[in-house]
Order: sequence, then C-alpha cells, then structure tokens
Amino acid sequence: MKFDHAERITFPATLDCQYLLHVPERVTESTLLAVTLHGFSSNPQVMLQLTAGMLGADHAIAALQGPSHFHTNGDPGADIGYSWATNRHSASSIRLHHDMLLYVLNEAGTRLGIQRERRLLVGFSQPVGLNYRFAATHPDEARGVIGVCGGLPKVWETVPEFGPVRAALLHIARREDEYYSPQVTELYPERMRTRAADVEFHMLDGG
Repeated sequence: MKFDHAERITFPATLDCQYLLHVPERVTESTLLAVTLHGFSSNPQVMLQLTAGMLGADHAIAALQGPSHFHTNGDPGADIGYSWATNRHSASSIRLHHDMLLYVLNEAGTRLGIQRERRLLVGFSQPVGLNYRFAATHPDEARGVIGVCGGLPKVWETVPEFGPVRAALLHIARREDEYYSPQVTELYPERMRTRAADVEFHMLDGG
C-alpha cells in the first residue's frame, strides 16, 4: 500500500529551550554580552569555553543549546549532540533560531543591564549563516557578529526581507575547512559588504 498522497499538516508546539549564562564578577559600561551558538553535534558547554577563550571571562556569555538533539553515533549510550537546522525544514528552523536569539538577547541583556550596542552574536560552523540572516533581519538587536568556520547564506544578496546590516561582521575561515573551501570563503568579504559597511575577514591556515 502506498501513501504518496497523504496530507502533510503543520502545527505549532511549545519547546523548552536552554542556555548557559556566564556572569562576570563585575558588569560595567564596557562589559559585552555575547550570545554564542555551538556547531553541529556539539553543545553549549563547549561553546562557552571557546567563547571565553576568545573574549575573556570579564564579559557575559550566553551559550545557547541547539533545539534538536540526537545520539552522535546512533548508539543510545553515546553522547548527545545538538543541531540548529536541516534543509528539510529550513523555514521553521530559521524562524525558531530568530525567536531564540531575540529572547536570549533581551532577557540576558535586560537582566545584566547591558544595552543593545554592547551585545554581539558568536557562531561556530552550522549557525554562522543563521546568525548573518538574523543580523540582516533584525538590524537593531546586536552590534557585532563573529562567524567562525561557517557559511554565508546563498541568498544573502537577493532575499527581499534582508535589509542593511548595522552590526560589524567578523568572519574567520580556515584554508583547509572540509565544508567551506577557500575558493568559496575568499568571496565572502565582497559579498558581505553588499549589506554591511563594517566587515573584517581572516583566512587562517589549517582545517
């Protein structure tokens, strides 16, 4: 029996999302709030450590946990990894990502008294493109976006919902990245500047 014509029905549901929050000993006018997103199959603990290594422990760091979880090697006893999106449900994944960022940026920022001009996004690999989408869709929510070893949306120049990006963009690529080749990433600075005035790009050796 075939079910080729079965109707697919979509409905909303509530999802409990989590993040780790590092609060520095003192929050001053120079303290940043970094909302940071881990790579595919990783977790917020790893990304918290990575971001603290980049920025130092004197800044507030909110490390989000991806909304989808799975056993990393298919074994029920294996470690749990987390993910942000798949191409099967990209529209809903993008919407959920944006909703999560809006919530955490405002909740953590308000709690710590850190204004929008001192909030930034950090992403490693998979969520990098999602963060760039966010910056082009919600230009007033973050002052900077750091992307490490990730991609720029293929539709960056063409999506009508994207507007001018007010955040400063820093992209760090690796020459031997197995997913994003230098032939692709070397074009990023020019592409990024079609929407953002403040762009910095670095190509590092290694993978």
